[in-house]
Amino acid sequence: MNNPRELAVPEEGQAAPQDNSFAEILSQFENEHHADRRAESLQGTVVSITPESVFVDLGRKMDGVLTIDQVKDDRGEVAVKIGQTIPVTITGRDEEGTYLLSTIKVERPKDWSALQRAFDEKRTIGGVVTELVKGGLRVDVGEKAFMPASRSGAREQADLEKLVGQEIQCRVIKLDIEDEDIVVDRRVVLEEEAVRAKEKAFSDLKEGAVVRGTVRSLTDFGAFVDLGGVDGLLHVGEMAWHRVAKPSDVVASGDNIEVKIIKVNPDTRRISLSLKALQPDPWSVAVERFHTGDRVQGKVTRLMDFGAFVELLPGVEGLIHISELSWSKKIKRPSDVVKAGEMVEAVVLGVNASDKRISLGLKQALGDPWEDAEKKYIVGTVVEAPVSSMTSFGAFVDLGNGIDGLIHISDITSEKRLNHPSEVLAMGKPVKAVVTEIDRGKRRIKLSIKQLEPTSIDEYIADHKPGQVVAGRVVDVTSGRVKVELGEGVFAESPLREVAQPEAATSEPAKGDISSLTAMLSAKWKQGGGAEKGSGAETTRAGQIRNFRIVNIDAAKKRIELEMA
Repeated sequence: MNNPRELAVPEEGQAAPQDNSFAEILSQFENEHHADRRAESLQGTVVSITPESVFVDLGRKMDGVLTIDQVKDDRGEVAVKIGQTIPVTITGRDEEGTYLLSTIKVERPKDWSALQRAFDEKRTIGGVVTELVKGGLRVDVGEKAFMPASRSGAREQADLEKLVGQEIQCRVIKLDIEDEDIVVDRRVVLEEEAVRAKEKAFSDLKEGAVVRGTVRSLTDFGAFVDLGGVDGLLHVGEMAWHRVAKPSDVVASGDNIEVKIIKVNPDTRRISLSLKALQPDPWSVAVERFHTGDRVQGKVTRLMDFGAFVELLPGVEGLIHISELSWSKKIKRPSDVVKAGEMVEAVVLGVNASDKRISLGLKQALGDPWEDAEKKYIVGTVVEAPVSSMTSFGAFVDLGNGIDGLIHISDITSEKRLNHPSEVLAMGKPVKAVVTEIDRGKRRIKLSIKQLEPTSIDEYIADHKPGQVVAGRVVDVTSGRVKVELGEGVFAESPLREVAQPEAATSEPAKGDISSLTAMLSAKWKQGGGAEKGSGAETTRAGQIRNFRIVNIDAAKKRIELEMA
């Protein structure tokens, strides 16, 4: 084989070449050779996709090839399809002559001067990881460079090893030409790309848009969803129309879900998401279904100090206010009547569509006990019930079904004046009383104990009957009626038979000691009790003692009707 020098020998009759002719030919050859290996950017068409590679038609005799990892997106899915035109860069050839391609659109330095410019300008350059070395990786950036493991962007050793053979983007962070020492950093490029990707992803998100994302993490108040470089918060209250106890009841880490963007805050960079916004609003059904007066059934979901919430439909709750739990006024806590998880029947008291509120009543479903009370506790009915509470003005007794009766302090006893009901009554002790008043509108029943105690008129009525003639003292004569005292504390009335004539004085004193009057009446009765007569004309006047006949006795009203005998 001839060597270059032999090629330079001139034939006979030719002039000898200059000394630098061979050098020029060699330089041209090297330039062409290196030009073939130099990175070249162009457009290509995807013609085939395999599990490992993507083949691209470059319009040349040989196709180009990309590794499958080079065309995957952030979710790990292949981002290209057959027939799609994509920008690529030729980085070399394999043993069969197939062009090796890259999607990285950065230059690779050709010499030390290019490296120096990249270092000074802090430009991102391309390189190929060639091997794993102690403390990091060896990278070919036109010259051999070192990349520390901490600046590789790999979190684990396995990830670090996977970088070998891959084309990467990096930045020169140290350059010593004399010692041929080059250190590159891939992590800073990845971080900058992540920031740019996040900014782009954030700018692409619009309120009202429906997007897909991956559940990244769960908290007590919701789930963070990766929307492709930027996170959105799916609050637990936006996971479903019904009440969700904890986020893990609906989603799990790694789930790929479809959500609606309900708010984007550019100032705080917060994105609010919703799952329930993609589902029909159950309140639209509730407004059509529930009406005031309807009897409904539901499960008690939670108890509050002011009432109990009842689920009527998934996502629709009604409130039973504490005042609507029982006809009794003694309810202090909803848990005294209902329990969480319990099925109850209630009556719809009101539906507020705009505020999405339904008011319910439990006691209405049980029936109003006052309907029966009005018939059961008529005036004059005697009841026996325990004392349930006491105040300074009286005592309440429990009549059952949430109905209380009030015994005013003045109606407890007639024996003495009380300062407090506890002087006579005791909590829980049964007492017997008579109904003196019932008012369903005010839901009030008044009782009296002292009216059950025997009085002088009760004793008198017990000892007498209609038709008997009795003696009495005229107390007053007015409007054709005569008021008569039959005994101590016993009064009756009689119609006046004739108009009394006024006199200056009476034969009997108008007033006197009650005991003397009683004795006088008794004596008069024993003697026959004849009426007084004077000068042939009979008169009726106050203070007069005379005979009367009992016409009628009303024991309930304690009333006695007389007529002059």
